[in-house]
This record gives sequence, C-alpha cells and structure tokens, in this order.
Amino acid sequence: MSPRNRDGKRSAREALQEQRAKERSQARRKRTVIVASAVVGVLAVGAVIGVVVSDQGGSGGGTDAAGAVSAPKGAVGKDKLVIPVGAANAPSTLTIYEDFRCPACDSFEKSFTPTVHGLEDSGQMRTEYHLVTLIDGNLGGSGSLTAANAAACAQDQGKFRPYHDVLYSNQPEEQKDTFADKKTLLRLADQVKGLRTPAFDACVNNGTHDSWVKRSNDAFNTSGFDATPTILLNGKNVFSSKSAVLTPDSLKKMVQSANKGKQPGKVTPTPS
Repeated sequence: MSPRNRDGKRSAREALQEQRAKERSQARRKRTVIVASAVVGVLAVGAVIGVVVSDQGGSGGGTDAAGAVSAPKGAVGKDKLVIPVGAANAPSTLTIYEDFRCPACDSFEKSFTPTVHGLEDSGQMRTEYHLVTLIDGNLGGSGSLTAANAAACAQDQGKFRPYHDVLYSNQPEEQKDTFADKKTLLRLADQVKGLRTPAFDACVNNGTHDSWVKRSNDAFNTSGFDATPTILLNGKNVFSSKSAVLTPDSLKKMVQSANKGKQPGKVTPTPS
C-alpha cells in the first residue's frame, strides 16, 4: 500500500507509478481487488489502489443485556446498519462504504467533503454511511473497528459528521494502527465541541458498538462490493463505467441532474 501523499509534493503520476510497482510485488496475495482512488482532487478509475478483501466476522462487544447488537441512535436501514447524514427526504442519496484506516477513503473525503456537505446542507442529498473494517483484516490491528465504534458513539451524541471529518483529517499512515488507541480517539473528540461527555467516553472505552460495526462489515462482505470506498449515487455505482471520472464538480452536476424538477429535502442543522 502506498503512503498517503500528505504534503502534495509528489505528482499523481509518481504516486501511481509507485503504487503499481508495489502492486506487482504483491501479485501472489489472494483475492486482490482494485478500487478507484482520489488523486489531487479527482477520483478516476485509472488511478488505482490495491486492497485485499477482508474475511472479518464474528461477534464481540457492544451487545445489550439480551445479546442483541447495539446500534447507534438514529441508525436506519436493514438491521439498522446505516448512519444517515442530511435531510431524510432529500431527493438523492449518496451511499458510501468506508474504512477509517483506508487511504483511498481518506483521499475521497479530503477532495469531496466540501461538496458533499454543501449538497447535504442544501437538502439536495442525503448521505448514508456503512462502516467497514477492511484494513484490520488486511494488515492486522483493530484501528478500523475502534475508530468505527467511536464514530458510532459520536452518532449517539448527534455529532457523527464532524467527528467523522476529524478522523479523516487525522488519519494515520495505513501501516500504523494508531486508531486502535482509544486515548487517541478521545483526544481527537476534543476537536468537536460538546462531544466529550461521560457517555461518549464510556461508549468508546467499552466498545459499545463493536458488534454493530462487525455486523456492518459482515454485510459489506456479502453485499457484492469488495473494496473501499464504494460509492453509489441513488443506488448506482459511480465507478460502473471504466471511462468514468468523478470530480467534486461532476458529482454536483450528477446530483443536480437527478434532482431536476424535485424539491429539496427539509434540512435540520448539522452540529459543527
């Protein structure tokens, strides 16, 4: 896996060449798949990051007294595995399968977050997040799981979006399992006004939603999707065409086209 290009000094071509060289050296690894990666603000099918499908599963912490999985407040969808952001009646829906340790997910978030927020805040689009622990399975560690649980704890407090953004703004190198440290996750929560409450801290420390995260990852493994980020607009994979190029501007135009003649949804202000 290539390290993320935080300082922006390397060209997209250099980064891609380095990635491809590493992929060739990993050719013997089984079940390798290709996912489009954002490079310098553009997600294109030609820019690739190799990932290995995870076989995560099983149960763990995060169950109530009756043994049921503890979903975060406001979760929706089948088995309540979706965290929604934006107006419930928005005319378009962006579905995102993400892993907080995934560098391609980080590239997408850094490039597209302002556009996604703008579409959410104007009632044009609702975003539905599915949290995945792919990198834990590929590289070992537990940072994907622990960060996803913390994000679900933030959802309990009505602050999923800002904490989600903080996690990606502080994503460690892929090989470093920094997010496995719950103290790190709690320190990052200090950046979100009002998030650090006794309830949030206990939720993070106790792994309250661990089993929910694992069930979300199990659902991903049986969904037919095999890489993160997987991104759908109104149910259609935005990378379904080999010639497809997704940019913040093209995403906005796609949503506007899909929404033509439709009223925007009723927006509830999102905590900052």
